[in-house]
Amino acid sequence: MMQKPQYLALLGALVLFLVLYLGFDTRPSSQQVVDRSRSLQGETTSFETLLQEAEAHLNTEQSTRLSELKTQLAAAGSDQDRIAVLKELSGWWYRQGQGSVAGGFAEQVAELENTDAAWSVAGATYYHALVGEQNVPLRTYLSKRAIQAFESAVSLNPDAVEHRVNVALVHAENPPPDNPMKAVLLLRELEATYPESPAVYNALGRLAIKTGQWERAVQRLEKAWSLDPSNPNTPCLLARAYEGAGQAEKAAEFATRCQSAQE
Repeated sequence: MMQKPQYLALLGALVLFLVLYLGFDTRPSSQQVVDRSRSLQGETTSFETLLQEAEAHLNTEQSTRLSELKTQLAAAGSDQDRIAVLKELSGWWYRQGQGSVAGGFAEQVAELENTDAAWSVAGATYYHALVGEQNVPLRTYLSKRAIQAFESAVSLNPDAVEHRVNVALVHAENPPPDNPMKAVLLLRELEATYPESPAVYNALGRLAIKTGQWERAVQRLEKAWSLDPSNPNTPCLLARAYEGAGQAEKAAEFATRCQSAQE
């Protein structure tokens, strides 16, 4: 098996997807994401535009490493070799704080592998870049790419409710102007279809947290916890919900569970 530590780090980030939605920042602190607003002003946002802008802000050491990866990609003699280098590129750009560019390379991987797991990684990478992004054209681009990636995952594995939940989460992060309640409607449909899915109740709990509906959040998350007490995300969500509800003792209990689950 090929060693892909950078890309596997991205896959590991996907496992923490639900926790990250609450605002835990996984983007590198060593380099801030560059301000892209001027480069995107008056232009159609695209992978090529984002890549060019990101490359323009690299230092000499970073440019050298990128050149090496580009050489490897050009020399790739098979799809498997190309996939391996694209994964390296995705992981490398993610480490530079360029989640939108990392998502573009992850999407290229998904196009070649065409598995629901690969499309889910691409969607999660775009989603992580979307969270906290302020530039409106870029937010639109990232949410569109994330939704398309997660919907591709759904088409390949319709029984995996998590992919459908992730589509709803993107809509929650960047609500469509013509349907601001779309995320809630999607999740309610999922609740009716998958009444025993902890992922659905975790998502409903997160939306309740986001809108300050603490008691409702606790109720939904306790339901998720009862369905799957081994889920590493649920105690983290419950700690936040109980804190908001003013139940300090329960918040501390689940904060401890959250920390243990992530170790």
